[in-house]
Amino acid sequence: MLLADFDFDLPKQLIAQNPPENRTDSRLLVPQSDLITDTNFHQIGQFLRPGDLLVMNNTRVIPARLFGHKASGGKVEIMIERLLSDTQVLAMIKASRAPKIDSFVTLENGDKAQIIAKEKGFYTLDFATDSLLDLLNHVGHMPLPPYIERSDEKADLERYQTVFAEREGAVAAPTAGLHFDDDLLADLKQQGVDSAFVTLHVGAGTFQPVKAEKITEHHMHSEYYEIDQATVDKINDTKAKGGRIVAVGTTAVRSMESAAKSGTLSAAQEETDIFIYPGYEFKVVDMMITNFHLPKSSLLMLVSAFIGRERMMEIYQHAIKNNYRFFSYGDAMLLTNNKML
Repeated sequence: MLLADFDFDLPKQLIAQNPPENRTDSRLLVPQSDLITDTNFHQIGQFLRPGDLLVMNNTRVIPARLFGHKASGGKVEIMIERLLSDTQVLAMIKASRAPKIDSFVTLENGDKAQIIAKEKGFYTLDFATDSLLDLLNHVGHMPLPPYIERSDEKADLERYQTVFAEREGAVAAPTAGLHFDDDLLADLKQQGVDSAFVTLHVGAGTFQPVKAEKITEHHMHSEYYEIDQATVDKINDTKAKGGRIVAVGTTAVRSMESAAKSGTLSAAQEETDIFIYPGYEFKVVDMMITNFHLPKSSLLMLVSAFIGRERMMEIYQHAIKNNYRFFSYGDAMLLTNNKML
């Protein structure tokens, strides 16, 4: 398949710049056979059944954007890609001139970071601090995606974070989870819809478009994920009882499908660069909650593998025609694997 097969025109005004007033106020698009239902996210329980299992990504977004200056006085913006240790990070650096290895960047609060290596466009930085996370929480900014054309605000500290976020390490939110609040999760639990968690620390590479004209030549960025035995057991038990596995977001999909690459779902703590595109046979996931994705993106290809490319294009055109909000702070879809329809 070609990259052009996953392109579409999106009016700029449909790119959400802010979240809705309340998390569950977002809209929800639900394709069912030849129909498309337009509803609101707080009604999602109408489409789930007792015995279904929500699998959510409990990663927590760190304030990964830092501002500072070089010894020359030149301004520097640091965008952390991932934490490497208690003092070191892998990051992209934006500056008028590329900083030199072994030079220092002075942050807004006066702390310093030393540039110790560069490889494939990423820098390794070492921070002289006893607690890197404390430093980031003190001086860092929330790493809003590049298509949100405003500076981060105090409200983003909460809203660009799921209510079930626990494990610090992501530099982008697992955005399908942003639509849930505690009350909705409690209502679904009361309905008989159980939940389980995986962890995938989302990297900034999630926003990078695919550039290879033949999509099979694309190489995915790598991200760290974990799925423990308790979650594996819940998934297997749900399937054995006839329940459906409902992935909350593409990161949950990638975690489960990576852990089942051998054909059997197993507990795992490892890196994954799984690339899911049309033709992929899903081993675990039956339904998916997801936001609307960027044109020519690997995530759009994943969704196309799940429901079929032509159906995906029909759904996106319906969403555009009906003024759905797109991308991280936008609206959501509840999709069923086309093998189950």
